[in-house]
Amino acid sequence: MSSPKLRLGRFSLPNNAYSITTVTAGRVPLFANRKNAEQVIEALSHCELAGITNNLAWVVMPDHLHWLLQLQTGSLGACMQRLKSRSARAIGVAGSIWQSGYHDHAIRRDESLLGVANYLLHNPVRAGLCDRPQEYPYAWCRWGWLL
Repeated sequence: MSSPKLRLGRFSLPNNAYSITTVTAGRVPLFANRKNAEQVIEALSHCELAGITNNLAWVVMPDHLHWLLQLQTGSLGACMQRLKSRSARAIGVAGSIWQSGYHDHAIRRDESLLGVANYLLHNPVRAGLCDRPQEYPYAWCRWGWLL
């Protein structure tokens, strides 16, 4: 269950980069199903096409999402609401598919976007879902496959 404390001190800055992690309700592995994972990917693409984000990298894990983005307009809260709502409607499961809230980390100037993206891309490897990031079908990075 998410904590309201996650929202303390949260603010959104357009053109800032953020690393987001959000989890399915009850950590149910809904995205192990290819069609469900594809609906989340479509919702990520929609956020970019709508001008809300500049997607830098994402990994759709079986029960959660890692997303590296540059916020273009609006707030992180509105962005996440749109992503969760759009993907949940497309998947069409009764009830909420997402846990409320999400974890965000504003990328500081001294952090490397490529380093954060590389870390995200290796999540499926660390979880034992594949041997190399390139093998995982539900991951993408603006800069290709970093190693």
